[in-house]
Amino acid sequence: MANRKLKIGIVVGEVSGDTLGVKLMRSFREQGIDAEFEGIGGPQMIAEGFNSYYPMETLSVMGIVEVLKDLKKLFAVRDGLINQWTQHPVDIFIGIDAPDFNLRLSKSIKEKNLPIKTVQYVSPSVWAWRQGRVHGIKQSIDLVLCLFPFEKVFYEQYEVPAVFVGHPLAKQLPLENPIQIAKQQLGLNENQKHIALLPGSRKGEVERLLPMLLGAANILHIKYPDIQFLIPAINDARKQQIEQGVEQLAPQLKAKIHILENTDSESKVGRMVMNASDVIALASGTATLEAMLMHRPMVTFYKLHWLTYLIAKFLVKIPYYSLPNIIAGKKVIEELIQADATPENLAAEIEKLINVETAQIQVMQHLTMHKQLISGNTEDPVQVILNVLEK
Repeated sequence: MANRKLKIGIVVGEVSGDTLGVKLMRSFREQGIDAEFEGIGGPQMIAEGFNSYYPMETLSVMGIVEVLKDLKKLFAVRDGLINQWTQHPVDIFIGIDAPDFNLRLSKSIKEKNLPIKTVQYVSPSVWAWRQGRVHGIKQSIDLVLCLFPFEKVFYEQYEVPAVFVGHPLAKQLPLENPIQIAKQQLGLNENQKHIALLPGSRKGEVERLLPMLLGAANILHIKYPDIQFLIPAINDARKQQIEQGVEQLAPQLKAKIHILENTDSESKVGRMVMNASDVIALASGTATLEAMLMHRPMVTFYKLHWLTYLIAKFLVKIPYYSLPNIIAGKKVIEELIQADATPENLAAEIEKLINVETAQIQVMQHLTMHKQLISGNTEDPVQVILNVLEK
């Protein structure tokens, strides 16, 4: 294998997967491994030389009901990749996050007896809900790369090969992280309070969540007229969507709201905005982990299609939705889910965190969890992937 170029298939479905994917590509090259990469990648991976057959946005669908509307398109993409790899097989397929799509793709690879090893990088939340999926994972995945130690423990109970590789962000982001420097980098006034409002990176999320965020911002603005609000936009389309939303729903706030559009291939605008903010309000998801690792106080929320929420409620096996609370095993940050996610509740929770002492308690807990995530015995993703190829 060392004498020939490795062909590696990767599929990612959103910005966080693109970030993990590009890090993995660079790690292969840094370790002197001659490899070419293809599948579905984001802008960061494409800039690194990735051959993407479909746009990453094709897979950016969340929720059960929402996915049903796009099933035909998703099946066509899956079949397209299977056809490509039947004629020109890759050595290994690495699904990065996007579990609903990637696990089905791995299953198809196994069912068609393609000579392709399968790896899932970022465990689906089987420990949280739909635990029965672990049996399908056992049949279709040769190795799971876990970001958190408790995931590896879960898989060991079911004899699924899994390794704890740690979260790259936990190692990348510093334990010391002064907010003043972050504010300076964005050209913000260090003496002003900034609240980050994160409605998500997908069109549907912004549509669903921006009205609530702007409603909360208006309540806070009336009480604290000096507060500034920061909203990141992953691309020009999202920026225009957010601008239209502000124009329609909160024109009186235009002078107080700063929409920052992403300007680099690494899609870091969300992280930069969170880092420069005194309090963060964000949709529950991977970004909550980033905010935790930057040691910023936050409140999280989520509103799903009512039917998606109803189904999920029956299937969820853990008491929390956000990663900081799941990692801590207790409520560290406030979660406003579904009916609780209102402008009034959100404004009230943000107001609590404007109080420096209350915020400081949360920040100390973030720091403790950050230390936990970098102190574990992590393995190198590239080496464990190469080990799978040797088997």
